[in-house]
Amino acid sequence: MINRDVLYKIYWKSQSIIAPKLKYSQYIYEEILADNCQTNYIWLDLGCGHQLLPPWRYDEEKILVKKCKTIVGLDYDFHSLTKHRTIENKIRGDISNLPFSDNSFDLITSNMVLEHLNRPEIQLKEIHRILKPGGKLIFHTPNKLSYVTVMARLIPERIKDKLIFLLQSRKEEDVFPAFYKINSRSEIEKLSEQCGFRVKKIRMICSSAQFVIIPPIVILELLWIRLLMTKPMRWLRNNIIAILEKA
Repeated sequence: MINRDVLYKIYWKSQSIIAPKLKYSQYIYEEILADNCQTNYIWLDLGCGHQLLPPWRYDEEKILVKKCKTIVGLDYDFHSLTKHRTIENKIRGDISNLPFSDNSFDLITSNMVLEHLNRPEIQLKEIHRILKPGGKLIFHTPNKLSYVTVMARLIPERIKDKLIFLLQSRKEEDVFPAFYKINSRSEIEKLSEQCGFRVKKIRMICSSAQFVIIPPIVILELLWIRLLMTKPMRWLRNNIIAILEKA
């Protein structure tokens, strides 16, 4: 059986030919965080889990968290908090009832978390409450219209965990129910207005292929992603990065 290192080499070579301008969405998210973080900011990361960024960006994450005055990480899953290494100030809490005073934070971020919100209209109001006037909410989340999300919603739960582990090496305890209630441009715009936010920017983003370990399928996937990179197909791109501001 071909090992993963070989499969990834095949993938990167294929990507360089089919979609040479394709960039992993986590790198784009990291760049946006770096651009929006200031030395005097008090920053909250919601659903901080094991890390702010992918594990292989650990050194870059350590630099990033030092760019602000103070950073706090919140997650409901205590097991995840115990594994987090870059944020010192961590708290177990629920986004529906955040344990912070009004107007506490200059910046609130969330990486692949908002798709798990079951009552986003309530939870977004809570986020709005603890942001300072003019403060920003920046989040990275799947697009509910993308092929990845559509497939994820169609796959039976009994095999989803096994497939996620096969494709992404994520363990079962790190997979949580997703509701996709704030996962399209229109939903973000509507809920932002209801909750007192001004939309600064919404970016529809392509990201790396999912089926890296299955070369025949990943070639077809890359061809589809290349099509998604065209302007008319942007509404079906994999992910969304939104920047909202407290009005």
